[in-house]
Amino acid sequence: MLLSSNDYLGLATHPDVVQAAVRATEQYGAGAGASRLVCGTLPPHEHLESSLAAFKQTESALLFGSGYLANLGIIPSLIGQGGLILADRLCHASLTDGCRLSGADFRVFRHRDSAHVESLLKRRQSHRPTLIVTDGLFSMDGDLAPLPELASLAEQYGATLYVDDAHGTGIMGPTGRGTIEHFGVEREIPFHMGTLGKALGSSGAYVVGPRDMIEYLINTSRPFIFTTAPPPSTAAAASAALAVVEREPERRTRLWANRQRLFDGLQRLGFRMTSTVSPILPILIGDAAKALAFAEQLLAHEVYAPAIRPPTVLDETSRIRVTVTSEHTPEQIDEALHAFDLAGRATGLF
Repeated sequence: MLLSSNDYLGLATHPDVVQAAVRATEQYGAGAGASRLVCGTLPPHEHLESSLAAFKQTESALLFGSGYLANLGIIPSLIGQGGLILADRLCHASLTDGCRLSGADFRVFRHRDSAHVESLLKRRQSHRPTLIVTDGLFSMDGDLAPLPELASLAEQYGATLYVDDAHGTGIMGPTGRGTIEHFGVEREIPFHMGTLGKALGSSGAYVVGPRDMIEYLINTSRPFIFTTAPPPSTAAAASAALAVVEREPERRTRLWANRQRLFDGLQRLGFRMTSTVSPILPILIGDAAKALAFAEQLLAHEVYAPAIRPPTVLDETSRIRVTVTSEHTPEQIDEALHAFDLAGRATGLF
């Protein structure tokens, strides 16, 4: 049983999504053949960008080959030498690398600590361009950034807030539009990025926002300019997935019911969990060797949830990153909980 996938809504195998990829491949070929600015822009790319802008209720959208490429391309376009970046300590590696690549002064703030952000803002020179960087939903802890507080600080101190909503898109918020919708701060956060390879079941990434911002990125973001466009099949698949997200809200309902069933069961067993509020359910173990041993025991009981170790997470915070999807059945979750119980006893966790 797979309990580590980011395919939260099971859309990677949804018939409509699969068939959209097949049809696009048959019509346009396996690859785009060039970068977007040469001749690689095909109808599936344009349709997906329009669909993303409509779904996210923004003016425009732009595709990237991956979330990593997006962050490496967007952040250095927003800020450079002489600027200041304040990033959450637990930001995704692609955000960290994008910050470093920008050439701006790069500092980290304590995880989800708005007061620390404000103290850093107060100490900077008021005229200095400043970018606040955070995940919306943190991929290894399953918790949420305090977006309302960060947006308020950005406005108060004249900074820009940049949010990576890779894991929020499709599952967070009343209609699945993401962490920004979850907090109701769409006006305060007019642009953000996210990915197509998690809840949307395809691959690639996007940034959405005002049209002038997107036009600026088209002309300045080097990973966009100098990369072959994403395959038409993945763009078509993502468009189909967006339609399913809007058409089948019951998938989110099942996802959250499954999440609660698994979370409650893991807590009853006595596992040490993070303060997660999402389908990402990290079991904190600490020692990397113990985490590996626990994962091996799970696999022996036919549950695949690998150990997450440094450098992906901080030292002494190795864990089993458990994720649940809408497609797990209650019976499967109960079977998984039995496997976790046996693995915990075998490795001396309780």
